[in-house]
Amino acid sequence: MLKFLRSILISLTAMSLVLTACGGEDASVADGPALVVVTTNILGDVVEELVGDLVTVETIMPSGADPHVFQASAKQVDQMTNADVLVVNGASFEEGLLDIVSSVENDGVSLFEAMSFVRALEFGDDHDDHDDHDDHDDHDDHDDHDDHDDHDDHDDHDDHDDHDDHDDHQGHDHSGVDPHFFTDPLQMVAVVEGLAEFLIASISGLDADLVRSNADSYVGELQELHTDIAEIFSEIPSEKRVMVTNHEVFAYFAKQYDFEVVGTVIPSSSTLDSASAKGLAELVDVIKNYGVPAIFADVASSDVLAETLADEVGDIQVIDLYSESLGAEGSGAATYLEMVRTNATLISEALTDHDH
Repeated sequence: MLKFLRSILISLTAMSLVLTACGGEDASVADGPALVVVTTNILGDVVEELVGDLVTVETIMPSGADPHVFQASAKQVDQMTNADVLVVNGASFEEGLLDIVSSVENDGVSLFEAMSFVRALEFGDDHDDHDDHDDHDDHDDHDDHDDHDDHDDHDDHDDHDDHDDHDDHQGHDHSGVDPHFFTDPLQMVAVVEGLAEFLIASISGLDADLVRSNADSYVGELQELHTDIAEIFSEIPSEKRVMVTNHEVFAYFAKQYDFEVVGTVIPSSSTLDSASAKGLAELVDVIKNYGVPAIFADVASSDVLAETLADEVGDIQVIDLYSESLGAEGSGAATYLEMVRTNATLISEALTDHDH
């Protein structure tokens, strides 16, 4: 019954997104391959996993792009305008594309927003009690992967409550919905399931059975990835599961794998914002108090501030992660699955290969 109700809910949600696309007519494969345009390369990779060559997929942001500063070219704006379906992350993640997305949606392009299908976190939720998350147990339709939810064993750790006095060290307003759901592969499961139904509902004649089969296979890979990541982190004790990041990007990851983000160089979800001298000075104290061995920066954005901070602290690494963009071929992060696995490996190595 739970499987049936979940299937109905996803289908209804997908259909409602189609129906609210301002009256735009559905695309049809009978008229030639439909054009699906995707803003981020992370979601572009996921879309291609679902549809293969059934439709034409155009991804706006290239590998290595910072989604917060990316600006579309005239050609890319034209692609978005003429898309049959536009797939976006949402929650203002694509800061430089917001006006374009709004415009094409108003013009009747069917819009899929990934954030509509995730369990959104408000900024600051990564410091909440981890016991309240239910690890997406409602994905019962994949019973053969139930053993992947055994990471609940970590839920009883103390969440570093004795360090709460550092949670607000930056003194900034951390409000609004966090768009970085993709740092948790189990959050992507719900997106994949919703996306498959949305594409089927939006594009007439699409091979629904094949898309659903592709989605089921990919969900299995996501859940296996989650199991592997939980195993990678199994040797890291709770007191060492602390992170300092370039900006606020790993809340979903931290909640799923029982980490705590104790500080950020840029106290914002956007790389467009700036750090203050006072905030950086306080962050130095936080790093020393926690014995943090690494600052996790972003491959897609400048790590100058992180390097400066590391020089001030001394005896600390700066590790560049693929936090908001895929990497080039051969980088170990050319696909979403590779990206998440590579990040987990880099985080684990940084937190376990350093003596303090």
